[in-house]
Amino acid sequence: MKKRILLFAALIVLTVCFPVHSMAIPFTPINMLIDVGHGGVDSGTSFGNLYEKDINLQIAKRLYQQLSEAGYRVALNRQEDIALSDENRWLNSRSRHIRDLAQRRNLAKELAPQMMLSLHVNWSKDKRRSGPVVLYQSNEQSYMLAQLVQDSLNRLAGTHDKPVKGGTYYVLKHSYCPTVIVEMGFISNAGDRHMLTNPEGQEKIAQAIKTAVSEYATLTGNLKMEAKTEESLWKMLVERLVN
Repeated sequence: MKKRILLFAALIVLTVCFPVHSMAIPFTPINMLIDVGHGGVDSGTSFGNLYEKDINLQIAKRLYQQLSEAGYRVALNRQEDIALSDENRWLNSRSRHIRDLAQRRNLAKELAPQMMLSLHVNWSKDKRRSGPVVLYQSNEQSYMLAQLVQDSLNRLAGTHDKPVKGGTYYVLKHSYCPTVIVEMGFISNAGDRHMLTNPEGQEKIAQAIKTAVSEYATLTGNLKMEAKTEESLWKMLVERLVN
């Protein structure tokens, strides 16, 4: 009983408010879960006094606002600088990192959203490396979502990268809902760094992701998760749409 009370309390904090539900995606309690990467003692990557955890949260809040205003029901798994490992209810592990990831993944199971977007910032020792990278699960809907998000962010960044299959990523190893990891840019690159930290740039990044999400919602409707596949009709369809 105590565990259930704590869970419901967490859900109330997560959802904050429920805007008018979207016509693009059939009604469910949550249309989208925004997984805000890192937090608390886990700062993620950094550049000087700039920390990934802060950038992720700033853009996540903008994305939440834009999606909510578009009529979607959206949840954030953190709204402040906290470590989700401290709130873990699902996995008794000595590893703080694993507890954090388990919390993120299992919130998706409990909330049952129709998609999850995990926001992150990249880093490379090559300062010339730039642009977004979107990672997807081994299923058709995740690939489709990743392709649309990648293409939308490519247009903003002036890049031409393809989404990447993220087979080893813990957050992607589930079938609760289509999930993608969105590496929004490289903090190690001056141009990307300006976009990631400038309020106007953050708004544009959020807008690009929101545009892709709306496209995905319109194209898929009631579609369920598909079996694992490498090549498919969906893959060809999306590539025709974005190329």
